[in-house]
Amino acid sequence: MLSVIIPIYNEEKYIHNCLQSIINQDYDKEDLEVLFVDGLSNDATRTIILQYAQQYSYIHLLDNPHRIVPYAMNTGIENAKGDIIMRLDAHTSYDKQYFSTLTKYLCEYHADNIGCVCRTDVLRRTPKSMAICEVLQHPFGVGNSSFRTGTQHMMEVDTVPFGCFRRDVFDRFGLYNTLLVRNQDIELNKRIRNGGGKILLIPEALCTYYARETFSGIAKNNYLNGLWNLLTVKITQQFSSLSLRHFIPLLFLLSLILPLIGFVFYKPLILLSIISLCLYLTFLCITCISISLHKKCHFGYLLQAFIVIHFSYAIGSLAGIFKNIKHE
Repeated sequence: MLSVIIPIYNEEKYIHNCLQSIINQDYDKEDLEVLFVDGLSNDATRTIILQYAQQYSYIHLLDNPHRIVPYAMNTGIENAKGDIIMRLDAHTSYDKQYFSTLTKYLCEYHADNIGCVCRTDVLRRTPKSMAICEVLQHPFGVGNSSFRTGTQHMMEVDTVPFGCFRRDVFDRFGLYNTLLVRNQDIELNKRIRNGGGKILLIPEALCTYYARETFSGIAKNNYLNGLWNLLTVKITQQFSSLSLRHFIPLLFLLSLILPLIGFVFYKPLILLSIISLCLYLTFLCITCISISLHKKCHFGYLLQAFIVIHFSYAIGSLAGIFKNIKHE
């Protein structure tokens, strides 16, 4: 029995694609339940799901009055009947063999959690949105995150998106941390890894995540991701809850700011800021030229997308430091 849990809130723009990809799965529907856990949406999300639920008996709607993902996941897990738990996202559609492939390899390789490569796409294809799409799956944009950049071979990793878990994982390592508005999946996977569990990434299945299509949208999302990095460390009381790549944008921003502050006392320190910025701009331009030539993307939009993603994430991380200090 497979229990699929999907936290949702105001997803009317994306929910049809998600639902259709679930209905099209080749997994035996007699051994499937799909639990949409809703944070009391005030758009058409609930109506759409209830319409599908009338036609497909394995689709169910649960309420999440707390409105954040960890509570939604824990509610789903506590109500799930399955031997295997899968965590999905409404912004995403899934290949026809997604369920059957992940459950097969979960059992075959005795993994605790298993996931696949998540490619990025957009609902409306414009020069700007396609530039954002490319940046969100390029190593210079997302670091060494293999589930975004891709893999040709099965590999052991520190985290996967939209994973497939053995149910007893939550008995051994605990449920989702309800204090974490963000990074809850990363923190849970780190807890599994640190406890001796095995997390695998496989290339045999794919899912497609539909990204935000405006610079303001990705700036807000990345700012909050960066903000919650330091808050995650504070809440869990350990840096091992995250990976080094989560702090690279902050370190870059500090390499610009700290020498500028030191410039007041020792003028040659300004050179460190200049060198750091020049190196960044050099790599940025080379990367954008390469993507522009190979993927036929708009060079200017690529530049803007990288800068927005890097600096919004870094500023969010810096804000997280001040927020932690303020609450000390």
